[in-house]
Amino acid sequence: MKPTHATPPATPHVRFTPALLRIVGTVSVGFVVTQLDVTIVNIALARIAADLHANVARLQWIVDAYTLAFAVLMLSGGVLGDRYGARRMYMVGLVVFALASLACGLAPNPALLIAARALQGAGAAAMLPNSLALLNEACRHERSLRARAVGFWTAAGAISIAAGPVAGGLLIAAFGWRSIFLVNLPLCAAGLAATLAWIPAKPRNANANANADADTPAAAPQRPRSLDVRGQLLAVVALTAFTGAVIEWRPLGFAHWAIWGGLLLAVVAGVAFVAQEARTADPMLPLAMLRNRTFSAAVLFGICVNLTYYGTVFVLALFLQHARGQTPLQAGLTFIPLTGGFLISNIASGHVVSRFGTRLPMIGGALVAGLGYALLIPVDAGTPLVALLAAFLLIPSGMGLAVPAMTTTVLSSVEPARAGTASALLNTARQAGGAVGVAAFGALTGGGAAAEITGGLHADAGISAALLLVAACLAWTMRADSPHCAPAATAEPRMKTSR
Repeated sequence: MKPTHATPPATPHVRFTPALLRIVGTVSVGFVVTQLDVTIVNIALARIAADLHANVARLQWIVDAYTLAFAVLMLSGGVLGDRYGARRMYMVGLVVFALASLACGLAPNPALLIAARALQGAGAAAMLPNSLALLNEACRHERSLRARAVGFWTAAGAISIAAGPVAGGLLIAAFGWRSIFLVNLPLCAAGLAATLAWIPAKPRNANANANADADTPAAAPQRPRSLDVRGQLLAVVALTAFTGAVIEWRPLGFAHWAIWGGLLLAVVAGVAFVAQEARTADPMLPLAMLRNRTFSAAVLFGICVNLTYYGTVFVLALFLQHARGQTPLQAGLTFIPLTGGFLISNIASGHVVSRFGTRLPMIGGALVAGLGYALLIPVDAGTPLVALLAAFLLIPSGMGLAVPAMTTTVLSSVEPARAGTASALLNTARQAGGAVGVAAFGALTGGGAAAEITGGLHADAGISAALLLVAACLAWTMRADSPHCAPAATAEPRMKTSR
């Protein structure tokens, strides 16, 4: 009698079915609206200032209220998704974002608009990590399929960022600045309806092993991680106090008690936050990860990239409309090379990284983008638009080359099991860097007069070029190879478990 050998069951092969395509499209809606509101509002700043009598500081708060809330709440959004279900939290995020967008569109004064923008950021923080979690659950049986799905998801976000200024210009020209917020209502409604119709609900206890791949042995159910409420509050206080002090130092004066008090509060809250994360069992920020030199250098690289880009785009939007006298539509069309260049360079980055690794694209991309910023230093109100073209092409070309390599570096510098946490920390740090960039660069534009904005643009461009040089040096210090290799597209969906 021949011995029999048990044959392990074959791993189910999941194809890109129409059902999966519907799920990818559904979760991409959340990514589109969160990214669209990063860029679309910049085109409306001049009209908002005129209609609501907002000075530059209030405009900075209108931009940063969203970015700050998005940054500091994103990690907790993932925690809540783990505890209550990614589908449920994704729908909560859509509803909150829609209601906040309605409040933005109806806001009668800058204060209420700033508050509504912060609520938008909270909705975005609930949507983004849980959209990736739902994508991961839908593709959990096959890594290559998951990589393709994330590629579609990423492309949707890139297109929305590129289309933001142009779409904003068209909407403002046709319906006024309030329409850039109200347009989110049908988008969120469509996303909510699609989620209810096309994404099946799962039992809560099914979330424990949602990240497991089909070829991974079953693990014991894990205890849901607790929400680090104290750490979350300290992070909000530290980042908001610092950003507020930077925004208000120009109108109040650097010697004003509120500026020094804000900076002191930021330092105290920051120190308390680090102490809290060091002793809590489930920290928002695992401090041990920051001791990894490659990981820390890549995160600092990301902060430099977002700080310079968000801050410069804010000032450029003011420069094009206040100093050059362009309409919102004309300014939006001017941004096409700056934002559309990301699409081409992101595609090229994958081929460059596969051939040369991650360090060289990061160094080269930072230097190219830095050169683009340097070309903005001599620009003034009379500079022909064609003279801006080189800068508007070099900046996205360099960033589009460097950012995918940076993301891959972050994910490959840690164990695969911690890739989600690494991804979330990177995105949180980048959003925080963007908020600081808008605060700092906006403060350099003074009171908002054309000459002050032009002078602020020159200073911003010089600082950005210097920071990108620092970023290139950071990339140079990183190890060429990492012991844990995980392609970005494969590891990215694990952001579900990130905090």
